[in-house]
Amino acid sequence: MADNTDCGLQNQIIYSVYVRAHTAEGTFLSIIPDLDRIRALGADWIWFMPIHPIGVKGKKGSLGCPYANRDYRTTNPAYGSMEDFRTLCGEIRRRGMKVMIDVVYNHTSPDAVLLEQHPEFYWRDRNGNTGNKIGDWADVIDLDYRKSALWDYQIESLKMWAEIVDGFRCDVAPFVPTEFWKRARAAVAEVNPDCVWLAESVHMSFGNYVRREGFPCGRDTELYEAFDIEYQYDVWECFERLLEGKALLHEWTELLNMQEALYPENYNKLRFLENHDQPRIAARVKDERARDNYSAMLFFLKGTTLLYAGQEFSCTHQPSLFEREVFPRTGRDVSALFARLARFSHAFLGGGFFLARADDERAIAVMERSGIGFRALGVFSLRGESGPVKVDVPDGEYAEWVRGGRVLVENGQVFCTGEPLIFTLPH
Repeated sequence: MADNTDCGLQNQIIYSVYVRAHTAEGTFLSIIPDLDRIRALGADWIWFMPIHPIGVKGKKGSLGCPYANRDYRTTNPAYGSMEDFRTLCGEIRRRGMKVMIDVVYNHTSPDAVLLEQHPEFYWRDRNGNTGNKIGDWADVIDLDYRKSALWDYQIESLKMWAEIVDGFRCDVAPFVPTEFWKRARAAVAEVNPDCVWLAESVHMSFGNYVRREGFPCGRDTELYEAFDIEYQYDVWECFERLLEGKALLHEWTELLNMQEALYPENYNKLRFLENHDQPRIAARVKDERARDNYSAMLFFLKGTTLLYAGQEFSCTHQPSLFEREVFPRTGRDVSALFARLARFSHAFLGGGFFLARADDERAIAVMERSGIGFRALGVFSLRGESGPVKVDVPDGEYAEWVRGGRVLVENGQVFCTGEPLIFTLPH
């Protein structure tokens, strides 16, 4: 882990906002009236997907993709001015939250300001043409981090933004040299020593594909030298197979246990059920009681919790990155549930130990978190099924966090009604 990573980040909640999709106006200032509601969910951070001007050349859809960045050093005029964004940041902090922005440093749009000013900063194929090394990202062209002057330019951009925001979510971070991120972190610390760094790591299979093709791709263990939080994509493919009925629950819980054994003691994974690149969990898990169990488990897992805007309204449609599709507020509202679960997350210090085991037959996960001054057990019935569940705790009554009230343990068992259970023990 980075030397000064705060373990307390493990118990914080990030709320992800796509400005274009958040309000009918799609502007910075139009988000301000919604901040109290977001804070009430328990959010500690608001992460804004890219807020910079979007490229026109080769754009996807009618409005283009926000990850096709045209200018690193200003805001998308469709969203508002830099002053508007500063105003929004001030309102977020006034409510006790912090601000994180997206940093897209692997590539730019084909009509980026940087290409015009510094064409030497770009990767080129054997014919000398700009392009991208991997995949179908037809609306972007890759940067070339073999050029030291590019490092200087990008770090200066980060230092500029670090005077405005509190953290960076770094897009496809493994495609940019880890040594760059380490140097950037040190430089930014001179401006903002409390800046938080979140890495979008890549799926295990995708990372292996990139390396097989002969291109550099940082591993999760390497990225932890520069970042405070990483995506949980190292175990995500197994989780997706679980959702699809193609994997047993214990296969995934054993990977969680492997994370606990493999990574540094203060490791932090970004835990999510959905994000802007993944389908909505309400579309994948249609049963409401089962989905409540997934949600409670999300907050219980060791790591920072991510909520994608609309998740609290059980949205099933994944907004397009390339059009304006404001997420509806008409679905089942689970905001109160999220707020209760957030209070559980905030009640404990970070760090400690995590352990999971699985009942494959009934798809019930039993998880434990413990540390200095606390021990908590979670029982999550991922099909919403009821029945007795073995737990490794003394018999007795314990305070329950999800619905309130008490939990009774008798003969080493707790009765699961099909609703999620989280209870705490004297420690």
